Amino acid sequence: MVDIKKLARPHIRELSAYSSARDEYTGKKGIFLDANENPLGSTSRRSYNRYPDPYQKSLKKAIGKLKNISTDKIFLGNGSDEAIDLLIRIFCHPNQDSVIVMPPTFEMYEVAARINQNEVIAVQLTNDFQINLGKVLEDITTNTKIIFICSPNNPTGNSMNRKSILEIVEKFNGIVVIDEAYIDFSRDPGFFDLLEKHNHVVILQTFSKAWGLAGLRLGMAFADKEIIRLLNKVKPPYNVNRSTQSLAMKAIKKAEYKDFMVQQLLAARKILHLELSNLDIVERVYPSDSNFLLVRFKDADKVYRYLLKNQVIVRSRSNVVLCDNALRITVGNEKENIALINTLKNYKA
Repeated sequence: MVDIKKLARPHIRELSAYSSARDEYTGKKGIFLDANENPLGSTSRRSYNRYPDPYQKSLKKAIGKLKNISTDKIFLGNGSDEAIDLLIRIFCHPNQDSVIVMPPTFEMYEVAARINQNEVIAVQLTNDFQINLGKVLEDITTNTKIIFICSPNNPTGNSMNRKSILEIVEKFNGIVVIDEAYIDFSRDPGFFDLLEKHNHVVILQTFSKAWGLAGLRLGMAFADKEIIRLLNKVKPPYNVNRSTQSLAMKAIKKAEYKDFMVQQLLAARKILHLELSNLDIVERVYPSDSNFLLVRFKDADKVYRYLLKNQVIVRSRSNVVLCDNALRITVGNEKENIALINTLKNYKA
């Protein structure tokens, strides 16, 4: 087991967290004169004049039941981005400590580290988009505090080799963050099982993808209760607003619809993969465990500009290592996918 308290920055360990008005009284009934709120209501038809639950207790209870995990191992944030930033601030000394990322991958790991003035050690994935395990272990130093792993990976779409991740978890005594934003679309079961035996593992998930709630900005982190305690200590007092909590609760009560959407998107992904593969301008459509496809074109930049001109917006990844001439294409609805394919069929080099 890793000593999480010792791993955290000393001033974070000693920090007295901000105590919000709702820390002292957690009941729902009473005369609330403690938080300088407007008692007359709000300009909205719904009542948003009161601050939300700072620790999202009801929502965490629902998520805990859904994921079969205790609520003291759950952190909720303003997207997964908030958890990524807070983990770096908690465990990495500026201008001293480092994090390891594995490009091509989600760019926010590097951005958040650099914002916090931490060195970024980039260990490029292999040509088949898998972890270069030997190089990762070789590049760990005494100042390496966090290793970020995205599985299924963005922008490549594939799941990472389980044995490689397990070996990193076993051999690294810092924080291992496994980002499972796309896990609902994957055949891989994910890494929730690691949380019981390894207190230095953090699993990130989100309501933005499979749940279809990107506009709410709700991310989840699952980890040892000591890591969760530190995250709650450093986060802003009311980081998840009332409407987000309410709408997420409604979505969880209809979790079967999320599962239905996932099956619809998986079926659409299969069709889109086939249609794209049949185009002369496409060189390769990579296998995907996500809700998008990485597609290598003969001339991706020209195709990208052509699509943009025709109001079909995809993501160019040609400037990313190992992704030359590649576009990342999200699986759309049936109408959108047909429009994409028809537009590409009309492309003239």
